[in-house]
Amino acid sequence: MIREKGYARTTLEAVARRAGMTTGAIYGNFKNRDELFIALGETYWAPVKPRIKPGATFAEVMHAMAKATLEAIPERTTAAVGRLTGMAYALTNPDLRARVRDVTAGSYKFGAEWLRTLGDERELPMPPEQLVCVIHALIEGLVLQRILTPELFPDEVFFAAFGALAHHRRDPNPTATAVADEANAAKGPAPE
Repeated sequence: MIREKGYARTTLEAVARRAGMTTGAIYGNFKNRDELFIALGETYWAPVKPRIKPGATFAEVMHAMAKATLEAIPERTTAAVGRLTGMAYALTNPDLRARVRDVTAGSYKFGAEWLRTLGDERELPMPPEQLVCVIHALIEGLVLQRILTPELFPDEVFFAAFGALAHHRRDPNPTATAVADEANAAKGPAPE
């Protein structure tokens, strides 16, 4: 129904009619339309969940993440238009956007905690709170680009992208590196 009418014109009453339910039954499950949209997003665009063997290295985890992302593409292909339409609607609806932010923040918190269980946090390429955001953005971008332009995003691109995360090492002193980088940038290019 949302694909037919769009988010702005889909009412809970119309959803109830289409589902053969009463509006009371719909409102019993969702306090408003935005909550229904969030539930649809969580159902049809569920998080990618890699299968990881106990004791796996971070490189093995990232390989499993690439594989799980590729496995999610067929299901996500059928939901892509709804996903993008929902995202566009959230951009114009401050209440829904705030709710999406809250749900996403909760997912990021859970993801960061999961990343901490993989081993020594210092072995991650960045703090878990940042890494979970990068992984999410990587999955979203790769999946949507693969759906849109599959010939430009073969499987190898997915494995290379997650592999790059696996092989990047965190700078033990990022503040000192940033200060040095700023100082070098202020000097200008090195003479040849």
